[in-house]
Amino acid sequence: MTHLWVRAEQRPNEERVGITPEGAAALVKAGIRVTVEKSSVRAIRLGGYEAAGCEIAAENAWPGAPRDAIIFGLKELPEDGTPLLHRHIMFGHAYKGQPAGRELLKRFKAGGGVLYDLEYLVGEDGRRVAAFGYWAGYAGAAISLKCWAAQARGGLAGPLRKAASQEALLAELGEEFRGLERPRAIIIGALGRVGTGAADLCEAMGVAVTKWDMAETASGGPFPEVLQHEIFLNCILARPGCPVFVPASAKSDPRKLTVIGDIACDPTSDFSPIKVYDRATDWDAPALRVAENPPLDVMAIDNLPSLMPVESSKDYAAQLLASMLTLTALDRGVWGRAKLEFDRHVAGV
Repeated sequence: MTHLWVRAEQRPNEERVGITPEGAAALVKAGIRVTVEKSSVRAIRLGGYEAAGCEIAAENAWPGAPRDAIIFGLKELPEDGTPLLHRHIMFGHAYKGQPAGRELLKRFKAGGGVLYDLEYLVGEDGRRVAAFGYWAGYAGAAISLKCWAAQARGGLAGPLRKAASQEALLAELGEEFRGLERPRAIIIGALGRVGTGAADLCEAMGVAVTKWDMAETASGGPFPEVLQHEIFLNCILARPGCPVFVPASAKSDPRKLTVIGDIACDPTSDFSPIKVYDRATDWDAPALRVAENPPLDVMAIDNLPSLMPVESSKDYAAQLLASMLTLTALDRGVWGRAKLEFDRHVAGV
């Protein structure tokens, strides 16, 4: 019997989960055994999973799960160097030259496990079957606007907290923008899911948006227009051939740009289109100041949808469920394609 083991997230400020109780019930009905770990932080309560017929395990017990269990989580595992024996479904961030990703692949190679990277679950058309994109864009734009408002008042954005709801987030932003003239934003990748979420947040806040996508960036750059907006929101994933949107010289170039929201957030990738910073920011310190006179702050948090964990979890889980129901055929379809991608990359470590 196929056995799915839903682990607790161990990363700070991560309350999302990739399957809801309703989805778990569908898996159980389909003959898949489901174990769900207890979690001190998960946004969706455990009782729903128990009622769905799931077995319950202790928090962070997955290393001792049966060898044939498929371990399902969202964000990174603890970087403790231990060999990984199981098959894992998660966002690995391991295929774009990231140093930590190479170490992760070494752990899989040492233990004989397999990574089914959620970013690489794609249909026959090459499109991802599920993504947190909309909520990443929405939350990333919200935090970028928070950074701009704090900067406009002479400060640097302070620690973040989870929003109780979408409405509560908008109300909070409204208070932070009280008395301030609205900035202008440019979004690159505006036609995708991430860009759509970013644009919706900006428009809800009365921020004028310039929307760019593939047609506007096809020349390969440079793109001086980016520097003529107060806020730039990058919604393009770093991939080979991605043009540079913000060169290192932007720190000293004449510009109106004072906040970059790198929603795609891949600063250690060789293909990052933003060259003014080299590390992610976090919930405690969401803005990284990289230049002065005028200031330039970068927001680059890599678990943005966690700002609204319930909404984003339910949306993502609904998109993913059809693929989860095919876990009994890991050698075919989306899972087979993800395994080929893993095999290709692990061979190089």
